Amino acid sequence: MTERTISEFPREFIRQMGELLPEAEIPPFFESLKESVPTSIRINPSKIRQPHLPQHLPIPWAKNAFWLKERPNFTTDPIFHSGAYYVQEASSTFLQHVLENLSLPEENIFLDLCAAPGGKSTLLSTYLGNKGLLIANEVINSRNQVLKENIIKWGLGNTIVTQNDPSHFSGLKESFDLVLVDAPCSGEGMFRKDPDAINEWSEENVQLCASRQRRILDAAVELVRPGGYLIYSTCTFNASENEYNVNYLLDHDRFNGVNIPIVKEWNINKSMVEYGNKVSYTYRFFPHKVNGEGLFMAVFQKIGEAAPVNLSQKRNFRHPHIKQVLPRQLPSPLRFIEEAEIRLFQIGETFFGLPSSFVPEFEKAANLLNIRYFGIELGEVIRDKWIPAHAYALSLLPKENFKYLRLDYDSSLTYLKKKPFSLEKAPKGWLLINYQGLNLGWCKNLGNRINNYYPKTWRIRME
Repeated sequence: MTERTISEFPREFIRQMGELLPEAEIPPFFESLKESVPTSIRINPSKIRQPHLPQHLPIPWAKNAFWLKERPNFTTDPIFHSGAYYVQEASSTFLQHVLENLSLPEENIFLDLCAAPGGKSTLLSTYLGNKGLLIANEVINSRNQVLKENIIKWGLGNTIVTQNDPSHFSGLKESFDLVLVDAPCSGEGMFRKDPDAINEWSEENVQLCASRQRRILDAAVELVRPGGYLIYSTCTFNASENEYNVNYLLDHDRFNGVNIPIVKEWNINKSMVEYGNKVSYTYRFFPHKVNGEGLFMAVFQKIGEAAPVNLSQKRNFRHPHIKQVLPRQLPSPLRFIEEAEIRLFQIGETFFGLPSSFVPEFEKAANLLNIRYFGIELGEVIRDKWIPAHAYALSLLPKENFKYLRLDYDSSLTYLKKKPFSLEKAPKGWLLINYQGLNLGWCKNLGNRINNYYPKTWRIRME
């Protein structure tokens, strides 16, 4: 490593890394920032069991997560668009290992406070399965749209997407078994993934991020129930956004650090942080030691006796836009909802299905927060005609009453580009487009043509 190459980085960043790493590790660290970015995915076990992509290697700290030898063109992979896997940076999947080492109840309510684009939210959704509820929040509208899309693709129906400032959650004090704060940060750990971030880095921005993170943590500490957990993570290296914020949390005097066991061969830097009479544990991923990007994580448990979480409200549900309706208003192919443990809601002409066990929590959240999506969108009625929702096609809900149209690779891409296509002898009516056993969306055969109902904003624009 030459001085010229190191000097491409801000001087203060070089200095801080000299304080974080032994001298012998400085050259390989900066060398790693010039290497290609590792590619990794996490599969959706509700849709597939093994990656279909060749040359994959399991990530040891996260089941269902894999490194790929080469980065394929995900945009032209229909299986990606089905929600069968998520392209997630390997280090961030460490959250899976953390969850498996916590003493959580069988039924949980989680909050991902800074959730976009959705990698950790979809991981939490899979962990919760049909026994828990996730609120995934993102305050920035454009990022919230991406989060919503990824939650819809994942298709589990156990998630509420909200768009709120962390301070807006004050009415849900001590309501969550787990709160994840994957805080907005200076992004030092993503320098090789986003080279522009190097030029944007400054000491002033680091301090601005640290201040913003503490404001988010001030809100988060109130939301964790006694006995529940707070997970704090960043994708940056500096102590101002990491250890100093760990100390800030311990200074609240309501949390203890949680020791998560790790395997030595993983090459994760585990450290013990002492603050007063308290101890916390931190986990750092450095790209010269781990086949992934930079990550910092610390786990805390709120002091106090665990108590059942109750988000339900005492009064009947009244909302200016969301109302409960009866399943008889749905078309016959969706009447399975009458017998399933699913409650039906309506916004305008659009219907949503939510597992009945989550309804009390949803109703209270809906009266306090800006709800952008919840459960599974089933469809809408336009001029007395039923149009099934794309989210329903990608969901795990039953679809036995619909016919399938199984397409090959080229035809699937035509569909995903929202281009017109025609097939001989296709049955009339609503058809589920299916590729290799995975649903991609809806089309409707009118006899003389087939209408493509793939969402316009999601279409593949690559030719």
